[in-house]
Amino acid sequence: MGTHTDAHIVWDWNGTLFHDVDAVIGATNAAFAELGLAPITLERYRELYCVPVPRFYERLMGRMPSQAEWEVMDAVFHRHYTEHRVRCGLADGVEDLLTGWVAAGRSQSILSMYGHEELVPLVEDFGISSHFIRVDGRTGPSGGSKAEHLVRHLDALRGTVDPRRTVVIGDAADDALAAHHVGAHAVLWTGGSHGRTSLEAVGVPVVDSLSEAVAQAERLAVSG
Repeated sequence: MGTHTDAHIVWDWNGTLFHDVDAVIGATNAAFAELGLAPITLERYRELYCVPVPRFYERLMGRMPSQAEWEVMDAVFHRHYTEHRVRCGLADGVEDLLTGWVAAGRSQSILSMYGHEELVPLVEDFGISSHFIRVDGRTGPSGGSKAEHLVRHLDALRGTVDPRRTVVIGDAADDALAAHHVGAHAVLWTGGSHGRTSLEAVGVPVVDSLSEAVAQAERLAVSG
């Protein structure tokens, strides 16, 4: 499945293929409560969210969290997220989009900043692993940028995937910045962690559905 001449999509997981926004907001508010911060709405989250994640907390707190505060908040977030993610599912229409992309003779993979050991079985549990030529989650500390992870992801696919015909589809500005870092394209969608205004500031196509994202990806990948 896929050669270096084919279009390729690198899918983000959280907030893109996996519709986990409610779990993220719940876990974020649990982390905030540890420091006595007021809960945040989805709209406010989308307005302020950024990576590295400590910078997001700085926007809310008015100062950068200390290392000790960050470690506590990060641990609380992941504990609550793990509890709440079981009620989340794939975004609407995902299975048909994945199937259609493969049926057209193209390849796709997943790169997520969710921990690798948690990500792989989660993807398998949804029965969609066969659609991807590679599934990579984060290794190492959480909270950072995706750029270097994308470098390693594409290095592992060298000879199969051409970065110039690769499109990263995600829900965060960092997805587009990572794509730019490796010479790939990006399409961002508004159903996850960022609002349209912050996404449009990055300068890549912004869409309101994943079907639009795939259509844009096809156009960008063909143009090379």
